Amino acid sequence: MAVKDKPEGLDSPLTAKIIKYGAKAQVRVFKLTNGRIGSKWRIGAGWKKPVPTLLLDHVGRKSGTTFTTPLLYLEDGRDLVIVASQGGLPKNPQWYPNLLANPDTTVRIKKEGVRRVRARTADPEEKAALWPRLVELYADFESYASWTDREIPVVVLEPR
Repeated sequence: MAVKDKPEGLDSPLTAKIIKYGAKAQVRVFKLTNGRIGSKWRIGAGWKKPVPTLLLDHVGRKSGTTFTTPLLYLEDGRDLVIVASQGGLPKNPQWYPNLLANPDTTVRIKKEGVRRVRARTADPEEKAALWPRLVELYADFESYASWTDREIPVVVLEPR
């Protein structure tokens, strides 16, 4: 799939708000239906090939509040792999620095329920190996990487 042109207005505060409130709605529906609804992403590159979604819990590094964020994921053996792309926005998503500060957390996966994990950022070699698989899973990751000047972190969630 070819890299898409960066949408106008991507960097606007309105886009971040739409992402935030859309995520809150998805978390609520996922929890209410035990993942029956909300466990597949069907937007963008996921339209014809839905992508599995998990719920990531993360503790605010300043507030101490627990937040839950829906994220696309790749299974890699016993590990789960997530991407801090935030749709190609210029800043890392809030959950990423929260995981750096508090890497022991939980995720919720359809049919499995809650899994205890430890988060770590993939090193450059590991990211290089995972990135093609992530793009195969969800081609828009490649577009997001082209839309931002930041290095998009890839995070490995290891069972604990």
